Amino acid sequence: MTLNGALSNALSGLNASARATINVSSNIANALTDGYGRRELTVESRIAGSHGGVAITGTLRHVDPVILADRRLADAELGNASDLASFAARMETGIGLPGEAGSLSQVIADFDSALVTAASRPDSEERLGAVARSAEALVNTINTISDGISGAREDADSKIGEMVDQLNTSLNRVVDLNKKISSAIHKGQDTSGFLDARQKAVDEISEMIPVHTVARERGAIAIYSTGGAILLEGTAIEVGFATTGKIEPQMTLAGGHLSGLTLNGRAVDTSADSGALRGGRLGAQLQIRDETAPAMQATLDGLARDLAERFGPGSADSTITAGSASMFTDWGSPFDPSFETGFASRMELNSSLAQDGGSLWKWRAGIGATTPGVVGDSGLLNGLKQALSTNTLPSSSALPSALSTPDTLAAGLLSQASSLRLGADDTLAYASSAQNTLKQLERGQGVDTDYELQKLMEFENSYAANARVIQTVDEMLQAILNI
Repeated sequence: MTLNGALSNALSGLNASARATINVSSNIANALTDGYGRRELTVESRIAGSHGGVAITGTLRHVDPVILADRRLADAELGNASDLASFAARMETGIGLPGEAGSLSQVIADFDSALVTAASRPDSEERLGAVARSAEALVNTINTISDGISGAREDADSKIGEMVDQLNTSLNRVVDLNKKISSAIHKGQDTSGFLDARQKAVDEISEMIPVHTVARERGAIAIYSTGGAILLEGTAIEVGFATTGKIEPQMTLAGGHLSGLTLNGRAVDTSADSGALRGGRLGAQLQIRDETAPAMQATLDGLARDLAERFGPGSADSTITAGSASMFTDWGSPFDPSFETGFASRMELNSSLAQDGGSLWKWRAGIGATTPGVVGDSGLLNGLKQALSTNTLPSSSALPSALSTPDTLAAGLLSQASSLRLGADDTLAYASSAQNTLKQLERGQGVDTDYELQKLMEFENSYAANARVIQTVDEMLQAILNI
């Protein structure tokens, strides 16, 4: 081998060792960085006819596509279950547990107890006032729970808007990175950094919508939802959504009061069972806004209707005539069954029975009474207590067709929230375990710092050996020049 050949060989080795060292340093520095793929320099022997040595052919980025795809699906499932569990826990807290002060079941029990106490001394203004306060507390609790359900729907609507904006941004970022990767491949440049950024962008998308990626030519990818929607194929689709702001109980997607999702201007199914974008955090928020929360509102409205009808015309209070306001009113007006939806938010105690109404004796004499009547007459109070504890068949189609009391209906509402939470918690535990396992597998395929340090020592030795060759060639050339 000539001195020129030896020098060329050593220089190629120095260059390869230096480049490999840079990769190792990058690997160690990003060992815990999400979306980072371990780099490894690829080299090959120089072609025949040259002076030998090595040629750098590129940088290999190590990522297991199967583990990555499974982990993304686990991310979507985890986000979906987490959001549903948070909503259910919020509803459970709002309804309250049996025996808990201020809970729905407890205020019903307090109303029942106040009626019993007042019936023993119907002449006592203090005890009649306690009945009024307990009835007001019952109404306020129902109103508060209804407001909480509407608030959850408003929060979901706002989050949907935020996620749609993020989704469009991430999809366009992937389109841009696809172009940069294709350009880098065409120019023979390293694409690892662009691939890391694209993986992170797709990871952000997969938390909102479970997706699959499909490889396309020149390093590009296409993105499809698991529900069959094309999200990116060359260009990104535009996901459309308009936030509503204030949401009333009667406002629904089917009624046109709320915005659905559109893909390039075309409306898509957003249901939890068959929606094109079902699953993930976006699907969870849509389910909360359009399905789960309205179902709980309907149950609560049914309970409010049951209370209104128990103490309405034909009840223990014979002074209430048809078409007149009874104990529980719809913003002061008689309850109309055709306006059941949202009644829980509008429910009020008849002003003539309120503690500050100046007519507490009407708890004893009747809402339609014009005089206090016999102060010792406890008949109506006993009748009201009996009406509260009697099993009747609810009129509301939102309630089970079974004999019930307000207390059992309140328990059913709590059970509805608890069942949702338990189901979401089970899914959450499974999804969390699956995601953690897949993340560990993903990291196991990633950077091993011990291995990288071992490779670093090898590259340092290689660099030193090639540097020694160059030094020796230099010494030989100096010796020749000194002859």
